[in-house]
Amino acid sequence: MRLDQFVATSSGLSRKEAKRAIARGEVTVNGKTRTSANTQLAREAQVALVGKPLALPGERYLMMNKPAGVISATTDSDHPTALDLLPAELTGNLHIAGRLDADTTGLLLLTTDGQWSHRVTSPRTDCPKTYRVTLSEALTSMAVQELEQGVHLRNDPKPTRPAQVAILGEKVIDLTISEGRYHQIKRMLAAVGNRVEALHRLQIGPVLLDPALEPGGYRELTSAEKNSLG
Repeated sequence: MRLDQFVATSSGLSRKEAKRAIARGEVTVNGKTRTSANTQLAREAQVALVGKPLALPGERYLMMNKPAGVISATTDSDHPTALDLLPAELTGNLHIAGRLDADTTGLLLLTTDGQWSHRVTSPRTDCPKTYRVTLSEALTSMAVQELEQGVHLRNDPKPTRPAQVAILGEKVIDLTISEGRYHQIKRMLAAVGNRVEALHRLQIGPVLLDPALEPGGYRELTSAEKNSLG
């Protein structure tokens, strides 16, 4: 890890402030002053800021209720991102585990733990995800049967894994899938002659979106939630 990244992550300073502190000679590595922000640190390096020892915080695991229009990315020059909705002190090394389209709302997981993120998103883990889907027209019984058996997507030779369909209203369903193909829900409904009007992720594995979270709201995962996915 670069020295400026370590200082920023462990002290709450911005990256720019960390670079300035390093340039002023306020940072030591193993007792020696270092003034180069891009100094690469060994794992066991002892870093101090104005004599105060620094240590990286523990891994962070967050859930967010993503609003529409927000990009599932760490940076974007044209659109607000999920990280823009968080306090700056929480965003260091944070990344998204399982993205959502800009117009899709609901449960988004963010973490600093790369191995945990891989377990959540890897196709090999078969982690189910449930979406509340608003349709342009009522879903026929034949379409339900096709979705539950697996459908062929356009320009994709391999059929989808069987989905679970729960009819909630004339044009509203809950759809559970265990894959993460590009625009999969929209393409699945198109394959059975329908169209998605709105899409909201409710659940990843056993973790449910907290109903107390307003759009844009977030909270730490509980230990039980984190462990249930890891």
